[in-house]
Amino acid sequence: MHPLLIRIIDTPQFQRLRHIKQLGGTYLVFPGASHNRFEHSVGVGYLAGCLVQALNERQPELHITKQDILCVQIAGLCHDLGHGPFSHMFDNSFIPKVRPDLTWKHEVASVQMFDHLVKVNNLEMVMEQYGLSLPEDLTFIKEQIAGPPNSGVGASQWPYRGRCEEKSFLYEIVANKRNGIDVDKWDYFARDCYHLGINNNFDYRRFLLFARVCEVKGKKHICTRDKEVGNLYDMFHTRNCLHRRAYQHKVGNIIEAMITEALVKADPYIQIQGSSGKMFRISESIDDMEAYSKLTDQVFEQILYSPDPNLSEAQAILQNILCRRLYKCVGQTTPAKPLDVTQKTLLDWSCEMARSKPEGTTLHLNPEDFVVNVIYMDYGMKGKNPINNVYFYCKKDHSKAIKIRKNQVSKLLPERFAEQLIRVYCRKTDETSLEAARKYFVQWCINRNFSKPQDGDVTAPELTPLKRDWKTNDADDDSADDDDVAQAGAGHTPFNGGQGVRTNLFPAQGEHRLDHQHPH
Repeated sequence: MHPLLIRIIDTPQFQRLRHIKQLGGTYLVFPGASHNRFEHSVGVGYLAGCLVQALNERQPELHITKQDILCVQIAGLCHDLGHGPFSHMFDNSFIPKVRPDLTWKHEVASVQMFDHLVKVNNLEMVMEQYGLSLPEDLTFIKEQIAGPPNSGVGASQWPYRGRCEEKSFLYEIVANKRNGIDVDKWDYFARDCYHLGINNNFDYRRFLLFARVCEVKGKKHICTRDKEVGNLYDMFHTRNCLHRRAYQHKVGNIIEAMITEALVKADPYIQIQGSSGKMFRISESIDDMEAYSKLTDQVFEQILYSPDPNLSEAQAILQNILCRRLYKCVGQTTPAKPLDVTQKTLLDWSCEMARSKPEGTTLHLNPEDFVVNVIYMDYGMKGKNPINNVYFYCKKDHSKAIKIRKNQVSKLLPERFAEQLIRVYCRKTDETSLEAARKYFVQWCINRNFSKPQDGDVTAPELTPLKRDWKTNDADDDSADDDDVAQAGAGHTPFNGGQGVRTNLFPAQGEHRLDHQHPH
């Protein structure tokens, strides 16, 4: 690595990432997932250099400078400096609960922490010694991490200040806002799959091999060969599988929900010293980078072993996690269409759940007995197909960029690219309460017109027939299968010269065999 990257790595602010788990509470489900934000950040910095240098070697006419390469590497290295304890749990769960009026993401903190790192370690002079131009290059680095400073700029105007529009492609390397194909994903796909024991279907080395910059409507974009379109669908499918099988694992999610509860209860009583000796709560530390740099996963042990009696409730929750006395999942469902869910919505749904007492159920449950968790699953761009924003080039003309639509690739690709899952957990873990909670949940799904829970016919067989569109007819399903077999076996011209019908045993490009998919 470049000596300047080493200088950045060897600072307390960067070394802090050694103590923040890459996958947060998922480590408590997958014991192999013990890797931290530190190694991921080093990997992204390395891959950022690989991609920008590959473009420079392949297309010298792009005039990529040594400054450009170094700035892209620094952005990759520092893009996750702003993560809090247990990574995404901190900005997706904890901060919204304690500061619901604040719109805050770790990318914002990454830029602030980068400024803090450069200032307190006196790196401006070192950066200039290695050829960087300040403050323009610092602006360029921060724009790659968090986007343009002025989001209100019109679509026709170039929103970035660090680099001119002629080098627009440089903003697609570390955090690609256009289609999500960036080196951040390449590293965490490979690293997370390795540590989780999950197969990675995407090979970033092929993308490096075929990456080129083409001009589209006056702007330059990173493109890849047309034959790689199936591999890119595989990439986003891998992302979806990682979420389903690991990142959104129902036990991992509830562990993070319990840690969040403990942090919320502990927040008024934990004090972290920041700049000028001022003390900050956990939730306030994001306002002061000196305080925030001292906040890592170790806050778990800090609360657990504190002698402060005010922390007894938080300690009880963390002790339950250690002893595996976890809240239990009572069901999962999906709404007919995505809903706008706030913290108030979740509380309202818990109250609704408590009122959804089915007939014949004698046990009374309260709103505080339920925890509602909403999960968004997508291909990285909400409901949109990210490949529609990817440009390709053909073998015969490397300079012309084209788009390839889904129907040009395969008929077996997804029809939709996003869904919303609603999971409900019960804080009471005795079997009597859980049995009742499952019935409450099924009744709530009926009242809300949500999808039928997968185990609804088992957990509440007396309730599921009450909803007409939940009724299943196994005989109809069997006869449909028989009809398909009959049509395949008779009345069709065989593909192989009369030796029987050819069956598609192997997945088409972009398709994955069902036996390798997660049960969901």
